[in-house]
Amino acid sequence: MTEASSRRAELGKEVERALMARGLEGLRLRDVAEEAGVTPAAVLYCGDLDALVHEVYQQAIECYSQERERAAGRFADARDQLRVCIHNGVAVGPDDALTRLLFEYWPRCLRDARAATLDSALTERQIAVYSGILVLGQAQGHFVLQDPPRLLAANFVAMEDGYQMEVLVGRRTRADVITALRAHARAVTGHELVDFP
Repeated sequence: MTEASSRRAELGKEVERALMARGLEGLRLRDVAEEAGVTPAAVLYCGDLDALVHEVYQQAIECYSQERERAAGRFADARDQLRVCIHNGVAVGPDDALTRLLFEYWPRCLRDARAATLDSALTERQIAVYSGILVLGQAQGHFVLQDPPRLLAANFVAMEDGYQMEVLVGRRTRADVITALRAHARAVTGHELVDFP
């Protein structure tokens, strides 16, 4: 890693911290510079603020997706995969930094095609995880699906997204959301998910 790319990676962490403190709409170049202990000009040397924020969003998407994919991939049984997929997809609470980063950036998708493309990629990646699990569960004889796996998977992701905001603002707990998603899983697969022993 070159010195410039190393510095840019460090600056990404400062952008994250500034985003968490101020939110995307209130974020200023000066905030990132203060977090990094440098001048605004030094921040601009690594790229403009929009480019830096976009990069942080890309990294957050990759981290969120990989964590979920790895967790589900540890199991051969689709029932275990579905259980852990639901568990890993729900914010731990209002201070869940990774999920908050994703939701801070989401409104930009309404005005920015690059942001919308990234958000679509995240959604499709999550749908693919759920869809793969549902197809596997059907093949293993555990799930009885009443609708196409992709449709059911998209519904899981839509429910998660809707519930995430509830968790992030403190209106619902993580446990409430996991219970709701498990109820949905039971309704669409015919299988009752139980906790690991």
